[in-house]
Amino acid sequence: MKISKEVKTGVLVLLGIALFVFGFNYLKGQSLFDSSSTYHTEFNFNDLTLSSPVTVKGNVVGKIKDIVYDYKTEKTKVSFTVSDELEFSKTTKVKLYEVGPMSGSGLAILVNREGALATSGDVLESVVEAGLVKSLSKNFSGLSKDLDATLRTSDTLLTNLNNLVVDDSKDGLKSTIKELNNTLRSFKATSNSVNNVIAKNDKNITIILDKFKTMSGELAVLSKQLKDANVGTTVTTLNQTLGKFNKILTNLENNKGSMGKLLNDDKLYDNLTGASKELEALLRDVKLHPKRYFRILSKKEIPYEKE
Repeated sequence: MKISKEVKTGVLVLLGIALFVFGFNYLKGQSLFDSSSTYHTEFNFNDLTLSSPVTVKGNVVGKIKDIVYDYKTEKTKVSFTVSDELEFSKTTKVKLYEVGPMSGSGLAILVNREGALATSGDVLESVVEAGLVKSLSKNFSGLSKDLDATLRTSDTLLTNLNNLVVDDSKDGLKSTIKELNNTLRSFKATSNSVNNVIAKNDKNITIILDKFKTMSGELAVLSKQLKDANVGTTVTTLNQTLGKFNKILTNLENNKGSMGKLLNDDKLYDNLTGASKELEALLRDVKLHPKRYFRILSKKEIPYEKE
């Protein structure tokens, strides 16, 4: 199948037009395959260039597309492009900020995702962040006045200080400095004496420090042994034992139990005292007259006679 010359000519014309459009956009810095969206904003003054960055949290995400001054509204309209991957709502604001004292300004997108998403061509609200250089230039007149007042106050202070220094009275600054010098000399002499004492007793101090080091090591070993001995458990057991012993003593004082009744019953005490006396008399009588109690030793009963 042959292609006619007219078809070939048409194809070549279309290719030429496509190449022309692509080349024209390429020279303008635009790409036909670039997936980006264009947004607009405006400011009362312009401090931007086409090379100013468009950032989000310090990261460059786009570039300035166009800067146009509107003669009717007397405002500067700025168009910028960002990647379609960046999504934000129509309530998002664009901030003009100073990149650095020598680096010009840039646009920062203050992303807000509440509300309807912004689409390409939307106009976003703008805010301006005052830079350091602009703030200083704006307030330089007030700063100069404050600086002048400060210099006058400093001059008065220096004059009063000079009068104080040249005071030759008894209570003047020179007398105070002289006394301070004497104090410093005395302190220096004391310091030298202390140094001499330390130098003379250097060996003794070394021995004391060695003993202290040895003693601290022994204390560390002792504390480790006490820790390994589980002193806490021992103290807990001892407290429990003392508590039980206190409970027993309380029961004895309150006549509880057999021991409590025996210890606090006076009648029982009197009975035991009488019984012990009778037992003592019985043993004495057995000792003196054994034949009365052991019939095997005597065939004749011996009558009892009171001692």
